[in-house]
Amino acid sequence: MKLPLPIFSKPYHLRDYRFNLVLTVFALSVIGVLAVGSAKAVNQPKQMMGVAIGLIIMAITSLIDYVWITDFYWLIYLFSVVILGAVLVIGDNVNGATRWIDLGFTTFQPSELAKILLILFFAKFIAEHEDDINDAATLVKYAILSGIPLVLIVIEPNLSTTICTTLVLCLLIYVGGLSYRFIGTVLVILIPVVVIFLAIVVQPNQFILKDYQQKRILAFLNPEEYASDEGYQQKNSVMAIGSGQLTGKGLNNNTTTSVKNGNFILEPQTDFIFAIIGEELGFTGSCIVIALLLLTVIQCIVIGTRSQNLTGKIIGCGVGGLIGFQSFINIGVATQLLPNTGVPLPFVSYGLTSLVSLYIGIGLVLNVGLQPKKYQ
Repeated sequence: MKLPLPIFSKPYHLRDYRFNLVLTVFALSVIGVLAVGSAKAVNQPKQMMGVAIGLIIMAITSLIDYVWITDFYWLIYLFSVVILGAVLVIGDNVNGATRWIDLGFTTFQPSELAKILLILFFAKFIAEHEDDINDAATLVKYAILSGIPLVLIVIEPNLSTTICTTLVLCLLIYVGGLSYRFIGTVLVILIPVVVIFLAIVVQPNQFILKDYQQKRILAFLNPEEYASDEGYQQKNSVMAIGSGQLTGKGLNNNTTTSVKNGNFILEPQTDFIFAIIGEELGFTGSCIVIALLLLTVIQCIVIGTRSQNLTGKIIGCGVGGLIGFQSFINIGVATQLLPNTGVPLPFVSYGLTSLVSLYIGIGLVLNVGLQPKKYQ
C-alpha cells in the first residue's frame, strides 16, 4: 500500500512508515500533558494544543522529501541566523535574558527551532564535503558557520542551549566522518582548557560568566553552602523525586508538602518537570519516561543508519542526539548530577516552541525512514 503523494514527495510505502516512533513520542507527550496539568493546570490546555499542532506538522513533514528540503540548506541557515538575531532586537527581556519573541497569542523561542534547522543545514553541508571533511579549510568553514549561531544564542544569554547545541554540532561532524586523529587532538587541547576555565569561573572576580551562572556552578560544587540560595531548587527536586518512592503520590495530589503545592520549585512545569514525574508517578513512572526517551533516541539513530545517503544519516543521528543530550541534561539537573541549567525535557516539559520543533525533527526522521537504501 502506498501513502498519498504530496508535492515534492517520492513514492513512499506504508510498510516503511515508522509508527513505533510515532507511538513512542506520542506516549511521552501524553505523560507530558498529564504532568504539566498536575504541575500548573492553567498550562495544560496550551500543552494539549501544542501536541495537536505538533502531530499535524509532524505528519505533513514526514511526507515531504527531506532531500528536496535540504536543497535549500543555505536559506535554512540564513533563516536560523535571522531569527536568532531578531530575538536580540525585538525579543522580550525576562529576568535578564532575551530569549522569547511575543507573538500575541503565544511566545516564540527561536533557539529551539534553530536547533532543528541547524541539523538540516549541517546535514547537507557535511554531505557536500563528505570527501574533504577532514581538510583544514572545511573544518574552518564548519567552525565559523557553527560559531555564528552559537554566539547569538550565548549572548541572549542562554548558556544551557549553547552547550546542548554545541554537543549536537560535534555529533553531526563525527557522524559525517571526522577522523579519530583530529578528535584525539581536540580532546588533548580541550580537556586542560575546560579545567582552566572552571578554575577561573569559580573565582570571586571572574568576568567570563554572569553572576547567576557562576552561582549555579558553585552551588553544584558546594551544595550545602548554597542550599538556601542557588541550590534550593535542585535540593527540593531530589527530595521530591525520592518522596515518590515506587509508585508515586499520584497526579493532581493535594499533599501540602509536594513540589507544586508547597511552591518549593519555581515553574516546575518546565525545567523541573522530572521532579513532578518522580514525585507523582514514582520510580516506576520515572523509569517509563526514561525508557521512552531512550527508545526514541535509538529509533532515530537506527533510521538514520539505514538512510539512503549521508544527509539522511546525519538528520536521524542529529535529531536522536538532540533528544538524548537534552534528556540527559534535564534529568541530570533534576537529580543534582549536573549544575542547575535550563533545558526542556523533550516532549514532556511545557513549551510550544520546543514541543513543535521536536515534532518537526521527528517528521524529518520519519521521512528519512520512508526512503531506505533500497530506493537508491
